[in-house]
Amino acid sequence: MVSGVNPQDERIPEPLNADVQRLRHLWVADGRMARLWSGDASLWTASDESNWLGWLTVIDAQLAEIGNLHSLQEQIRGRFSHAVLLGMGGSSLCPEVLRLCFGRQGGYPDIRVLDSTDPAQIGACEESIRLESTLFLSASKSGSTLETSLLTNYFLDRLASLVGPRRAAEHFIAVTDPGSKLERLATDAGFGHMFYGVPEIGGRYSALSNFGTVPAAVMGLNVRTLLQNARRMHTACSPAADPDANPGLRLGLLIGAAALAGRDKLTFVCSPGIASLGTWIEQLVAESTGKNGTGIVPVEGEDPLAPDRYGADRVFVSISLESESNPQREAALDELGRHGHPVVRIVVRGLESLGQEFFRWEVATAVAGAVLGINPFDQPDVESAKVAARKLTAEYEDRGELPTGAPFYEGSGCRLFASPSHASAVLESSGKPALPAILRSHLDTASATDYIALLAFAKRDAETTAALQRIRALIRDSRPNATCVGFGPRFLHSTGQLHKGGADNGVFVQIDCGDGPHLPVPNSNSGMTFGVVKRAQALGDFDVLMKSGRRAVRIEIDGGLEAGLGALEAAFSEACQ
Repeated sequence: MVSGVNPQDERIPEPLNADVQRLRHLWVADGRMARLWSGDASLWTASDESNWLGWLTVIDAQLAEIGNLHSLQEQIRGRFSHAVLLGMGGSSLCPEVLRLCFGRQGGYPDIRVLDSTDPAQIGACEESIRLESTLFLSASKSGSTLETSLLTNYFLDRLASLVGPRRAAEHFIAVTDPGSKLERLATDAGFGHMFYGVPEIGGRYSALSNFGTVPAAVMGLNVRTLLQNARRMHTACSPAADPDANPGLRLGLLIGAAALAGRDKLTFVCSPGIASLGTWIEQLVAESTGKNGTGIVPVEGEDPLAPDRYGADRVFVSISLESESNPQREAALDELGRHGHPVVRIVVRGLESLGQEFFRWEVATAVAGAVLGINPFDQPDVESAKVAARKLTAEYEDRGELPTGAPFYEGSGCRLFASPSHASAVLESSGKPALPAILRSHLDTASATDYIALLAFAKRDAETTAALQRIRALIRDSRPNATCVGFGPRFLHSTGQLHKGGADNGVFVQIDCGDGPHLPVPNSNSGMTFGVVKRAQALGDFDVLMKSGRRAVRIEIDGGLEAGLGALEAAFSEACQ
């Protein structure tokens, strides 16, 4: 074992352990870890996997260029009160983890992550900062990500109205791949800084590239220490490492074999200081494995139950800070193991070794993808929702309104939509046209090993999150299913791939709380607003879910968000009795 590596322990019941050992022997005999590191695409699907392995070597490349990050820190220290990262998915989740784990550093900007087109959320972010003393990071690998482009133009316009276009542009940093649309904008406008991504690294594998290290530098973290610690995990996961001690290999073989055996709900139990790490792993695992009718379902943020309440579709992963040892949590994990559930324990020695976890999970996900026989580096179903949303916004520009279908139920302050076949089925089985009965009928379409996901296109804040978690708890307590919560459009760049491309084992409740406050999109000739964009994204995603044959109900809430979620919670409470 490499010195200083965050320890990992697995407790695997039979016969799953026998499956894992068979895979281990196969990987050793066939030299598969060496093939992974050498970029042998035949380890997966023999398509383009070899083009997406830049994350295996990026740590040393980053350390070689660490001076650029130190220079950035020197230039911004004491100059900005706030920083706002404008990005989605792989460009936003790692910085969010770092901010929530490390907190604000003295002398450096207080950073926020804005990954939404919800106008209330954009407005709340703007109200929480002083524009004139804020640094903006526009992060997009492709440079054409819709949300990043709109938000960049919005805040450029807002700041330019106060300090002029040239000074406004100096408050912006671009993080993007070479030759992108964002690079051209940054060059033409005169952004203060530009940092490049590595074209051979996909977004969700980019945590240890500039997409993670530039925000880390901006918030005042010791990036060199983070990378040096990550390099320890890099060594521990290398082909030269003992397979019995290789953390990424062991973890990847376990979660891959478990998924093949029906244990496809990867359930996280994180200690408070690093709880946000689960959202980053959620994206990495869901978007990498959810395709071709297969997938691993990450279950993040679900409150624990007694061990006998879980079915045989779970693998539990505990990730805890060493300083947050909790005998009660350890006893609960022991009890899960005694009930026959696989349990993985990972202990993070300190926040400075958080970078190890990014690399451990990247390797494990690549290994699991090979076990499942899929390409863990593409996202074929993510684009479908983007195409549908672009089509809807084009219709708005032509007609001045978004197309709306007819609800199959209207009442209790909301309207319900579904595919004709699913609407007919839930109405027939509900017995009466009432919201609680219809919701119960919809949830009853879930088999014991399905998962139920609440997908809210709404302002993501503490109050809305708490309301959704209460609804989630009602569902969880009334049936054996794993439960998930996602906020749109954020989840479209994360679990959305799993929802549409994975197995047909999800039951979806999309919640749309209206357009929100009027917030115009800059340079729109048709009066486009952020509320219209958000609604188009919600409608587009729901349309793809329906066309994919997924069991999905869309709920449009009338009135205010707080009151609407309260009424919906009451309906779910009755539905789950």
